[in-house]
Amino acid sequence: RRMLGLFAFFYGSLHFLTWVVLDQFFAFDLMLKDVAKRPFITAGFTAFTLMVPLALTSTAASIRRLGGRRWQMLHRLAYASATVGVVHYWWLVKADITRPRRYAVILAVLLGARAYYAWRKGRIRKASGSRLRQPQDRSPKPEARSLPEAGSLKPEASATAFRSSRES
Repeated sequence: RRMLGLFAFFYGSLHFLTWVVLDQFFAFDLMLKDVAKRPFITAGFTAFTLMVPLALTSTAASIRRLGGRRWQMLHRLAYASATVGVVHYWWLVKADITRPRRYAVILAVLLGARAYYAWRKGRIRKASGSRLRQPQDRSPKPEARSLPEAGSLKPEASATAFRSSRES
């Protein structure tokens, strides 16, 4: 999955650089106006911006540095980025929306499957932790035997008491 995400970021970077270099000719003032004026460019820029932290934190060292839970929360941005990317493509197309619709359906199926498996996993975890499925053992625990205090017995007697307490 990591390589797929990095490939998506690479493709998005090439797409963005094509827009910056070939379409806008590095005219940053025109780029800002274009982002504000055209909603599909705003959506594309948003999707690309959401992918930047994902690409920067895709290494194992980043997972260790952020901690697994925070890294996972950050990488949920992939769902938003993919959704905004499909919206970007849908808004870009003027006449025939067959391909953007196809991508939207594929994304909806993938996100739906992901949501279903996450929901099932949560239900299984809740069910296995409930008292109805796993009754608690409420029988009294045997009392722990205490060993004689140090110095209260002679060394030979102390070793014998220790051995007998370990054997029982």
